[in-house]
Amino acid sequence: MVTDPIADYLTRMRNAIAAKHRVVEIPASNLKKEITKILFEKGYILNYKFENEGSHNQSIKIALKYHPVTKISAISELKRVSSPGLRRYVSVDELPRVLNGLGIAIISTSKGLMTDKEARTLNVGGEVICYIS
Repeated sequence: MVTDPIADYLTRMRNAIAAKHRVVEIPASNLKKEITKILFEKGYILNYKFENEGSHNQSIKIALKYHPVTKISAISELKRVSSPGLRRYVSVDELPRVLNGLGIAIISTSKGLMTDKEARTLNVGGEVICYIS
């Protein structure tokens, strides 16, 4: 049993990138699906597919994105910030900037999951889930 599914999600992505895999399969949850959609919208992954919709064992297949010539991954770092043992909440004034605005922080707000930039424009704070750069 996994006690922190988001850390498991990020670790599976990290391991797949380190092994230069093209596709990684991850057990699905609504929060993981939203994180995947954000990664796709921001250009960190090539594509994704939700498998076994409606069944008990859903999964997400994620096609990782690499530079065509240098084979360097679009994702250089995935870092879990808030964990089940130590939640990290921030107000709109304290929203983090990752790599001086080049990376993203995924924030869980009262208006749903969003990036730090979107949270600033909507003027909401929330729980910092992870940093991606």
